[in-house]
Amino acid sequence: MKFGIPRTLYDDVHEQFRDTVVRFIQAEVLPHYESWEDAGRTPREIWKRAGEIGILGTSVPEAYGGMGGDFLFDAIVLEELGRFGVAAPAWDMHAYIIAPFITHFGTEAQKQEWLPRMADGTMIASIGLTEPGGGSDLKELRTSAVRRGDTYVVNGAKTFITNGHIADRVLLATKTAPEAGAKGVTMLWVDLNSPGITRGKNLKKIGNKAQDTAELFFDNVEVPADCVIGGENEGWRVLMHGLVQERLVVAVRSAVIAEAAVDQTVEHVKQRKAFGNTVFDFQNTQFKLAEMASDVEVARPFVDRCITLHARGELDMVTAAKAKLWTTELADRVLDDCLQLHGGYGYVWEFPIARAWADARVHRIYAGTNEIMKYIIGRQL
Repeated sequence: MKFGIPRTLYDDVHEQFRDTVVRFIQAEVLPHYESWEDAGRTPREIWKRAGEIGILGTSVPEAYGGMGGDFLFDAIVLEELGRFGVAAPAWDMHAYIIAPFITHFGTEAQKQEWLPRMADGTMIASIGLTEPGGGSDLKELRTSAVRRGDTYVVNGAKTFITNGHIADRVLLATKTAPEAGAKGVTMLWVDLNSPGITRGKNLKKIGNKAQDTAELFFDNVEVPADCVIGGENEGWRVLMHGLVQERLVVAVRSAVIAEAAVDQTVEHVKQRKAFGNTVFDFQNTQFKLAEMASDVEVARPFVDRCITLHARGELDMVTAAKAKLWTTELADRVLDDCLQLHGGYGYVWEFPIARAWADARVHRIYAGTNEIMKYIIGRQL
């Protein structure tokens, strides 16, 4: 979209990187995307290719194989993936949510061993929070980790694990002190090829079809004690640190998905004819498009401000919750109206609007449901 208020947060270096990302998506992702959706996963080779151009290590320090950039570089990748309707590979989870946990809470040895491999795409990461019986409520975690000498013995199950089928490691939330509730959680960096781990079926979802989502089962899995991230019983602190960025990641993608949907719909209705006119000529169409264009442009400066604040380390939990709540609700509303303006074509999977409509729905669920966002916002009023 063309905005009346120019965007000012990106400099020339950022925009040069954006050009690289755009060319990469057009050449390496879009030609293969439909086959990835059919397969329900992405090939490992595309992760390595992404690592080669820096997509997976934008904000990883140079000392550990990354670009050493700020969050604005992460945001550029998120924006272009959203603009092109690319929901997978799940680079956002791997590079912009999990890698920062290792960067901030890993020991020097852990960072030296794992961050370079995450940045170059030779190791794929996932995160294991949600459980079949209790969702993501840390107080109700049932996956246990019992210390025995130099190892932890892990038992339990996780579900809805993004990258669960293709990942090499999972950042696993475990209960090490059951009596302490949420304060008895420990994050373990678990090798998914360890004996005792079973990967369940690749769950069939209504959207994000090229992104594998699996169940994971742990039966007396031995994990070395040096794979603790952030300290024993410090899992709550580790996870809370990452929530601001995780929710901003969702907001950035949601905002640009809504913008792209409006652009696609304007183009469609100007070409589609009905009753002797283009669909665009009808007043109802123009009124609806005017509302949507206004909504997405009003959201843009707020999201950009959140990106800038986060790059400075100044974005707070409540503002991040507002960004996630507003943009995801906006995206769903805009996508539904855009699909309606496409008519029957909007219900055909080959049309980008159908994919976007299905892919974006989960944004109101993960990274904390929107009901939780309202609770976070409401309690500080």
